Amino acid sequence: MALIKSISGIRGTIGGKPGETLSPLDVVRFTAAYGTWLLQQPGSKKVVIGRDGRISGEMVQRLVISTLNALGLNVVDLDLSTTPTVEMAVVFEEAAGGIILTASHNPKEWNALKLLNAKGEFISAADGARILEIAAADDYQFAGVDQLGTYTKNDTALQQHIEAILNYPLVDVAAIKKAKFKIVVDAINSSGAFAVPELLKALGVKDITILNGEVNGRFAHNPEPLPEHLNQLCNEVKKQDASLGIAVDPDVDRLCFVCEDGSLFGEEYTLVAVADYVLRNRKGNTVSNMSSTRALKDVTLKHGGTYSPSAVGEVNVVNRMKEVNAVIGGEGNGGIIVPDLHYGRDALIGIALFLTHLAKEEKSVRQLRNSYPDYFISKNKIELTAGFDLVKIFDHIKNKYKSQPINTEDGLKIEFDTDWVHLRTSNTEPIIRIYAESNFETTAANIAAKIMKDIQEVM
Repeated sequence: MALIKSISGIRGTIGGKPGETLSPLDVVRFTAAYGTWLLQQPGSKKVVIGRDGRISGEMVQRLVISTLNALGLNVVDLDLSTTPTVEMAVVFEEAAGGIILTASHNPKEWNALKLLNAKGEFISAADGARILEIAAADDYQFAGVDQLGTYTKNDTALQQHIEAILNYPLVDVAAIKKAKFKIVVDAINSSGAFAVPELLKALGVKDITILNGEVNGRFAHNPEPLPEHLNQLCNEVKKQDASLGIAVDPDVDRLCFVCEDGSLFGEEYTLVAVADYVLRNRKGNTVSNMSSTRALKDVTLKHGGTYSPSAVGEVNVVNRMKEVNAVIGGEGNGGIIVPDLHYGRDALIGIALFLTHLAKEEKSVRQLRNSYPDYFISKNKIELTAGFDLVKIFDHIKNKYKSQPINTEDGLKIEFDTDWVHLRTSNTEPIIRIYAESNFETTAANIAAKIMKDIQEVM
């Protein structure tokens, strides 16, 4: 059981003792701290909230709404929604901020409060630290009976989101409709079950099959859209002779594709393909985090742009995108950020741009994937036990590989000629992630295995 308090939000497991899990008391405490911080900002007293399809979603939702109202804040409730839809609704509603109730790719026992500012973007590190200070001191004041906040339901936010996608200049609905795609979607028993089909229908796709389409939060498989979890989708695409498969995570901000032959397009190549299409039509720069494939850099240079890496984390990617005026960016986990739509990972705009690209190229998904350079990333993680000494672990690795170029901007990134390995702790889970990339799959796996063995030496 766990409770993780970070600048990116509050995440934990449901059930257990307050202060050790995401208990009802912790939900109220951190919602009150966030609401207090919002009240210290100028302007609106309106807050947008939405949730994914998790089992605990309704319970957490009721606690959050009541707490915000008790502070005197006016709640606009999207109810079941997607992370990017909530982000855009903050702007549509001219709200002071928003809370997304989702633990993203984590298993069903987890939930979280993801906190947004008035731009519909994740709060800054400084603002996150301030909110944690308020929570630690229980420094909040609730409103009197005549100043309690109001509650409003918004049932149109997803339609507004989809309409914005349809009107996006690089989305070609006519081309997608003409292509007559046959698509299988793995909705993982959450918000994708209604959001993705609604988008596809609006794009003119008529032949749609939904797997795991009951929104009950009892995920049919591990909800992280990784290769080992997508066998059902791969098999169904091949069985139905479909054009492609689409997989999203529970809150619909991560996206990956399956080729028509049942093979994986590769989550790392979601951003590569979308960036390739955007850069063909709009010259500019790109950004991804330093754990993402170098293929994005290759594609960016081919189109005359400049590629810039960032530290891992959506806030860091967005900040770097703003610094370099990037026209497209994101993360290798299938997160697409289209800045002139909104600065947030958005699987729905990713789907629309990918299908437009595919339709205009008149290629199969496998043929499109084959047009990009082949790199292989071995993605691994080591769970950390209570009382771990992270400084000792990282110092051990740095000393062992001191003859290699090492970047410490975000964890440790070690270069080995044309290969690399990146170690960092997660902001959302008690783990060390170990990513290694090479031109050869076995080489990437061997590099990661060697580093993991090195870590185990001092754990």
